[in-house]
Amino acid sequence: MAATQAGQFDTIVIGGGQAGLAVGYYLKKLGRRLLILDANEQIGGSWRTRTWTSLRLFTPARYNGLPGWPFPAPSWSYPTARETADYLEAYAARFELPVRTGMRVDRLTKQDGRYVVGCCGQRLTADCVVFATGFYGTPSLPEFAAELDPRIVQMHSSEYRDPSQLRPGDVLLVGAGNSGADIALELSAAHRTFLSGRDKGQVPIRIESRLARFVLPVLWFVASHVLTIKTPLGRKARPHVLANGAPRIRVKSDDLRAAGVEQVPKTAAVQDGLPVLEDGQVLDVANVIWCTGFRQDFSWIDLPVFDGDGEPVHERGIAAEPGLYFLGLDFQYAFTSENVGGVGRDARHIAEHIASR
Repeated sequence: MAATQAGQFDTIVIGGGQAGLAVGYYLKKLGRRLLILDANEQIGGSWRTRTWTSLRLFTPARYNGLPGWPFPAPSWSYPTARETADYLEAYAARFELPVRTGMRVDRLTKQDGRYVVGCCGQRLTADCVVFATGFYGTPSLPEFAAELDPRIVQMHSSEYRDPSQLRPGDVLLVGAGNSGADIALELSAAHRTFLSGRDKGQVPIRIESRLARFVLPVLWFVASHVLTIKTPLGRKARPHVLANGAPRIRVKSDDLRAAGVEQVPKTAAVQDGLPVLEDGQVLDVANVIWCTGFRQDFSWIDLPVFDGDGEPVHERGIAAEPGLYFLGLDFQYAFTSENVGGVGRDARHIAEHIASR
């Protein structure tokens, strides 16, 4: 897609994952001159490099399509992370979206009414900027992680690929959400496994059962149209979801018990190089995997668009600073806003707002 001048665009989208591609699709349809920048070397990179090999999505393919092209897999199959990455790459090619890979943005400012994007030594300018880096930010680790004995193999869940990375011996997974439960179940076949953290609950059905084919359409409708910022129920649920995360979806407590996974209290500190639980128990483990999520790093955005806690201030992705937008945030509009198949509605809303300026 041609620029108005070298390095000058109508809209720059930062992030080439599902959020960036979805808004790019709509912006292109609306005739905007745009550029999508992605830090990864390949489209779909986060799905290739920051997930474990056995990961499968928690929603069936029928709910994983981006605007204009359904996910090319059997409707009730659950795609792998690699299949999702391949789909994103094919999507960008199918709609000829202008994505530049290997472009990590290190500064965003505003001068003379236009946004200035600093990236790999280049200076790009645009009337509008969409921040669409999604939920993969900087791995969030407790400060005491650095105090672990160096003989303990430790990694964040985004670095875990398969059991071959671990030492023989016990494993502690810190964080009892979906990532922790999934990885714990996989590792329990060859390791004594501890899953540490508060139980966040679980969805009441087996998502790959025949019953799910009747129930999931209802749950998806509720998550997309009832749990939104426009409904009293959605506004009540949103702070809880943002603070505590979603319930476990695929792996049930019964599965963990049957596999011998020991569910233990929150990991609170390190003593003599070993992790200490909230109840004072010290675990002599050989491996620790931090399933503690991510935090967004906005330090490179030099604009007054954040609250006292450093979170972006926006209304359904539209920031107070004219021409700046956020997309793919947790519960941005609905419970499904960060999902591959849920981001399209927010992307269309933002693209139409950009086109109306």
